[in-house]
Amino acid sequence: MIRKGSAACIAAMWGFLAVPGQAQNAGDATFTRVAYPTDFQKTFRLYDRIDKPDRKIVRYLYINEQALAAVKPGEPFPDGTILVMADRDIALEAGGAPLKGADGRLLPTQRLRAIAVMEKRAGWGETNLFPAEQDNGDWEHASFKPDGAPNPIKLDSCYACHLPQKGLDFTFSGQKIYDLKK
Repeated sequence: MIRKGSAACIAAMWGFLAVPGQAQNAGDATFTRVAYPTDFQKTFRLYDRIDKPDRKIVRYLYINEQALAAVKPGEPFPDGTILVMADRDIALEAGGAPLKGADGRLLPTQRLRAIAVMEKRAGWGETNLFPAEQDNGDWEHASFKPDGAPNPIKLDSCYACHLPQKGLDFTFSGQKIYDLKK
């Protein structure tokens, strides 16, 4: 006989297994159903670039074209939205100071440092095992190495950081994406 709590847990785990994608789960790493979006730099729309001199990176933000076509300003992002945050190292002077271009912006190198992905799928919020203080609705996060291999880490900080953005569908850059639609 299966107890009610056990049945819910089994159903939730079955939900994880029934969704296509590359789940990452290694040791203490956070489980995710988010797969690496191959060729995102060519097939997704770049919608923002953020200089982070304190971290010596330039952050590039992308959205998949399918989601961008379906986005409606002021509404939650559609099922299937994939947001990518790709951090590139910056060029440094011999003394370690950041180099800037003629426009005053940091000069990125071609070296990717890290890739973070946030994906939204209908039902993911109902089948995740996150406590309320980490639950980001139907969004899940993942971290990848520059070569696209899963970076098996705890993603607690991703969930915690995005949680206060619940009113903006857990995103920080929704307005920038809505502006692309104008």
